[in-house]
Amino acid sequence: MLKRFYISHLGIFYMLFACFMFAVTGAFAKYLSKDMPSIEVVFFRNLIGLFIVIYAIYKFPFKQTGGHFFLLMFRGFVGTVALFAFFYNVAHVNLATAFTFQKTNPIFTAILAAIIFKERLSSLGWFAVFLGFGGILLVIQPNLGINKTDIIGIWSGLGAAIAYTSVKELNKSYGTNVIVLSFMLWGSFLPLICMGLAEFFTYEPLDFLFSKFSMPNWNNVVFILLMGLSGYYFQAFMTKAFAVGKKAGVIAAVSYADVIFTLIIGYFMGDALPNHLALAGIVLVVVSGILVVREK
Repeated sequence: MLKRFYISHLGIFYMLFACFMFAVTGAFAKYLSKDMPSIEVVFFRNLIGLFIVIYAIYKFPFKQTGGHFFLLMFRGFVGTVALFAFFYNVAHVNLATAFTFQKTNPIFTAILAAIIFKERLSSLGWFAVFLGFGGILLVIQPNLGINKTDIIGIWSGLGAAIAYTSVKELNKSYGTNVIVLSFMLWGSFLPLICMGLAEFFTYEPLDFLFSKFSMPNWNNVVFILLMGLSGYYFQAFMTKAFAVGKKAGVIAAVSYADVIFTLIIGYFMGDALPNHLALAGIVLVVVSGILVVREK
């Protein structure tokens, strides 16, 4: 009976493991950010992923129609800058809050799809959108002042949504590996450019983009490899979850479990627990995101 239950819910178990790996990736990134700038952490994370996706394309070549090259480049650029913002927040706020901001992307994606592709949202869908923004306000708590990390956190969700929305059009012309390759290329070379420019000038408000390279020590090299490995397992098991899952909406809803994992892992790493309002906001963002993805 247990085996039958496991097999029938395999997609959910795969996604739960993927969420745990994503949370662990964030934990490694937070640890590494103590000794190096967040943009450098992004560089190493994507460099490892770049080698993996190049190997995958070499091992499993495929044909594609091509076209929409500028959209492909735009997706890679915007997705990379959104990743800069996400990793900056991982380094500067507690893990659960950083992941909550990033998890607003389905809310922004629903709005962008309604505007760009004229996709209709039901009354429940719009309710979920407004619920999500209410949750963001509780996390930010404007009465206490809006911080730089709040603005960067919102961009991490909005930028990811812009990148994900563009994938809908790109899928008509490119395979998944090529789309991921463009992202990994941007994610590997843009940090190098930004770190190179930081050698000549610094601008504190944009330190999530421009920070000087810091040579990692051998201890950090181990954690860089572990971060790359956990990131790979996250991608692999997320893909498997959607492949074997019976309902994509259910699998997507389960993906919000990483917020819970980060809350637990962050606590053991020394993060202070969010106050009651922020915790309520995290719950609202998670609930609204689940409602939005179930609508799809």
